[in-house]
Amino acid sequence: MKYVLVDNEDNIVHAVELTSNVGVSGAKTYFLGVKKTDKKEFNKLWRVMTKESHTWLKEYTQKLSYRGIKWWEEDKKITDEELK
Repeated sequence: MKYVLVDNEDNIVHAVELTSNVGVSGAKTYFLGVKKTDKKEFNKLWRVMTKESHTWLKEYTQKLSYRGIKWWEEDKKITDEELK
């Protein structure tokens, strides 16, 4: 299975093909070794996921932005109204 290291802007930084039984946690361990950093700093900078998950997430967010859906603004309106 292909695993990817993704930065905070959803760009793939690195990809690797590992056996499927490793899972995301095993892939994360692999990327921790590649980046030679501690877990806390690693988690601030990157995420690890399968290539399929990354593709799906990217397509989904593009569809939302294409439709002009800004859920964070809608949620803020509801919260502001509830506070009044």
